[in-house]
Amino acid sequence: MNVNTYENRLLLILFVCFGFVFFDRLALSFLFPFVAADLNLNNSHLGMLSSVLALMWALSGMTLGHIADKKESKKYILVISVIAFTLCSALSGLVTTFVSLLIFRGLMGIAEGPVLPISQSLLAAASNPKRRGLNMGLVNASAPGLIGAIIAPPILIWLATDYGWRTAFYATLVPGLIIAALIMLFVRNKHVHESMAATHHLGGKGDIKALLKNRNILLCVLISCFYISWFITLISFTPTFLMQARGFAPDAMGGIMGSLGFAWMIWGFVISALSDRFGRKPMMILFTLIATACPMVLLYADADSMLPLVFLTYTGLGCFTLFMATIPAETVPASQVATALGLIMGVGELFGGFITPTVAGFMADAYGLDIVMWIASAGSLIAMVLALFLKETAPAKVGHLTATEALATTHG
Repeated sequence: MNVNTYENRLLLILFVCFGFVFFDRLALSFLFPFVAADLNLNNSHLGMLSSVLALMWALSGMTLGHIADKKESKKYILVISVIAFTLCSALSGLVTTFVSLLIFRGLMGIAEGPVLPISQSLLAAASNPKRRGLNMGLVNASAPGLIGAIIAPPILIWLATDYGWRTAFYATLVPGLIIAALIMLFVRNKHVHESMAATHHLGGKGDIKALLKNRNILLCVLISCFYISWFITLISFTPTFLMQARGFAPDAMGGIMGSLGFAWMIWGFVISALSDRFGRKPMMILFTLIATACPMVLLYADADSMLPLVFLTYTGLGCFTLFMATIPAETVPASQVATALGLIMGVGELFGGFITPTVAGFMADAYGLDIVMWIASAGSLIAMVLALFLKETAPAKVGHLTATEALATTHG
């Protein structure tokens, strides 16, 4: 099989895999109005449920991502992770109390944590440099946008409305097991693309302290903290905000969430493709600034103008690929990519996914749901300021350098 054929096959499998991660992760956000009525939950509970998943996701991603870098094969870790998070998602339909739901969400976070760093390290190694940003953007942003935010809302809301929210959780079992089988059958054990070897020094495992001394990695960690605050706050609270604070019916809420997902999918590959040509840094700055306006659209736009404005301003998930995957993969040696990605994702999830939603939930109960939109907007604004200090890594902008020259340009 030629390189391009395998690259495309791997891209398709990882696209479906990571998209389904977000189908499961976001399911509770879409189903929460139904779950809350049955289990007598409030906004603080929603914040804590989002936070515990993010905490476990963060710790797992950092730990297992680093372990995966020490293994010649990452395939089996990925298969086990997919099976485990699928089972945890399906079993969420059995819960009868907040505590039991909290436990299952935490276990699901442990299982999902290593999926992104492992998937992106495999894809970075298998990708041609000219389309590395596009490939990573399709998996990191377009896949969860399409599967987790476009396909998931109508399916989950329909199942919850007609058959109950528990059935909606049970339904996640079959596709998850199919994805695990596809990875087992069609993904190679080892990945070292000849073009990856030409642009990265393939030596030295390094450690987290050494990675944090790298300017781009440190900035990406900080950007992750605030950008994940923007994302998790929006995705966790927007369904409830639209129904309770803005007075939208469930089907209207589902339509708006679908519009968010459509924007997520489109901007996910558009921004990454643009960054291949025009550079990672300018695209980060421009589209993060635009993303800052999205919470204000949800807060103030009328029903008629909300859908197009949401699409135009929900650009942040396209930027996620850049700071969470592409820039780190072009900054550190190939043998450290999963560790770097796990670190960036993990620390960002600890702050933006664990701390911020809990704070936002308590503040929403104290001051009203409007405040969560201001919290989200502040997160992306700070991320934009931090992006001003990144060093460019796009091959089209840094030129065709030797491995040593490339490392000297992109490190520190």
